[in-house]
Amino acid sequence: MLPTGAKETQLRESNSQKVHPQPMEEALNQNPDAVEALISKIFTNISSLKSAYIQLQAAHTPYDPEKIQAADKHVIAELKTLSELKHFYRENNPKPVCVSPQDSRLAAEIQEQQSLLKTYEVMVKKFQSEIQNKDSEILQLQQQIEEANQKRAKLEKNLKLRGLSTKESEGLGNENGFFPVDLTPDLFMSVVEAAFKAIHDFSKPLINMMKAAGWDLDAAANSIEPNVVYAKRSHKKYAFESHICQRMFSGFQQESFSIKSENLTVTKESFFHQFLALREMDPLDTLGQNPDSIFGKFCRSKYLMVVHPKMEASFFGNLDQRNYVMGGGHPRTPFYQVFLKLAKSIWLLHRLAYSFEPNVKVFQVKRGSEFSEIYMESVVKVLVMEEDDQKPKVALMVMPGFWIGGSVIQSRVYLSGVTVAE
Repeated sequence: MLPTGAKETQLRESNSQKVHPQPMEEALNQNPDAVEALISKIFTNISSLKSAYIQLQAAHTPYDPEKIQAADKHVIAELKTLSELKHFYRENNPKPVCVSPQDSRLAAEIQEQQSLLKTYEVMVKKFQSEIQNKDSEILQLQQQIEEANQKRAKLEKNLKLRGLSTKESEGLGNENGFFPVDLTPDLFMSVVEAAFKAIHDFSKPLINMMKAAGWDLDAAANSIEPNVVYAKRSHKKYAFESHICQRMFSGFQQESFSIKSENLTVTKESFFHQFLALREMDPLDTLGQNPDSIFGKFCRSKYLMVVHPKMEASFFGNLDQRNYVMGGGHPRTPFYQVFLKLAKSIWLLHRLAYSFEPNVKVFQVKRGSEFSEIYMESVVKVLVMEEDDQKPKVALMVMPGFWIGGSVIQSRVYLSGVTVAE
């Protein structure tokens, strides 16, 4: 049994232990395994935090909102885990009483929140920068849309011409409202080639139908252009092509193409718009929509001019198709459809010629003119000149030529005074 003084001394020591905890070094040494596990978790958490932050940076290049949101959540989760580890450590390892626990923890909390705030400030600045860039892109796109709508409105206004439907005007531009083709000499050259081919393509069925109807092709060719000496009998086809060309190009030098029409707008833009409106369309479909358009009147007048009544009667045994055309219709017969392809090609060439500033000029070559390599091109390529050194003469003009700016598109001619090399 302890003396009374000893008991009081022991009690004071016991109370002293409750009021004054042991130093930090002693608390850590009591459970080193737990501390080591805690430090390992902290290192693992820091590595995960680094990985999450790298993912957040990567999500900005290229900019991916979904990946940014996912990476942001990952970073926040890792920061929360790190904060929880810190609180767990503090709760299980209190500091000595000489340091105020409340002040110490409050200072640590403030420091942690400041660090988090700096991190979020950096992220917010990045997001604000991205938003500004996107707003700038949206503004530019809105301006482009407004400009495209203005061009489309102007285009539709100019296309309110007699003979052009609303559906035709809708097909003129691409998505941005710009013309799908540029007005260039190369474009005109390609349309000239297409017109020359169309004349040739129409002459073939015409000649075949003449043969089937029992026509004398030699006499027919001679009636078109008499006393022409052909190097080959097959070359008489050029007489028929010349006949078709002369009829189709009649009135080409006039803006109206000799077609009477009221309230017709004649501007460079309107001619080019008409060219674009018909370029990709089937001519029969176009005439089905508006048979009395200016193009429809052109087709009727040229058909009646190119196909003679006697010729048509010998082909079909009657003049029903001719009467139908004269009455304002456009028959869906194979022969008339082939003719419409020819009419379309010449019409497009005329519309395009008057789209240029200045206008494209057409010129013809008279029979008997001396051959000029500058202004003429022979439709027969392999030629042998006569030995008398005289220049060959023009026997037939198959296709007229054109002046476009300072350039010349040669006329296509059939020459006399030459022979064909075998």
